[in-house]
Amino acid sequence: MAHLPRHIAIIMDGNGRWAKRRALPRTAGHKVGAEVFRTIATYCKDLGIEYLTVYAFSTENWKRPKDEVDTIMGLLKRYLLEAIDTMARDNIRLRFLGDLSALPEELQQLTARTNAITETLDGFQANICLNYGGRDEILRAARAFAADCAAGKRRPEELDEELFASELSSAGLPDPDLIIRPGGEKRVSNFLLWQGAYAEFLFTDTLWPDFRKEDLDAALVEYQRRHRRYGGI
Repeated sequence: MAHLPRHIAIIMDGNGRWAKRRALPRTAGHKVGAEVFRTIATYCKDLGIEYLTVYAFSTENWKRPKDEVDTIMGLLKRYLLEAIDTMARDNIRLRFLGDLSALPEELQQLTARTNAITETLDGFQANICLNYGGRDEILRAARAFAADCAAGKRRPEELDEELFASELSSAGLPDPDLIIRPGGEKRVSNFLLWQGAYAEFLFTDTLWPDFRKEDLDAALVEYQRRHRRYGGI
């Protein structure tokens, strides 16, 4: 498949509704959604996509029922333990975007271990947005730059887009070319607000647990039809 995006981002939406339609607890939807992430990440790697970024847990998701939050954290723990054993073998890098300081200590340690392994690899990279919010990310970047100015390390007039981007969680990553939102909703939900300024967006009614390789293929075909002008003509 020619003319592929270098970086795809996905809002993994619809797990709870998928479960509800089957008279299952919402946690069941998250478990299936986690397996879909594995499948789609591997498929992106096989296609030659360089980066995949997924919205796994937002800064607002802490408001959800405790058992649901605990299930998501448990799935993440299991995934990280498995990833630590296979990352080097499969040459798949993992990086986490967001404020990880609010996570349980064990998860913070596991994310640190995967980050350390990632630094030794050079293959496909999956980025997992965890305790992430676009506004929160921008605020933390602004505070970091302001602190540098107050300490005399920077001057306000030095700030440009490149420097500001270097303060974000995604520093060093190319901006997403394509952002996909399954689940039927048509909003960005505080996801990659800075990075997605010129991304192509695709919305689909397919709930995330039902998302298949064929759905990604269809999204890529639609992406190939579009002409990205970046404000030009």
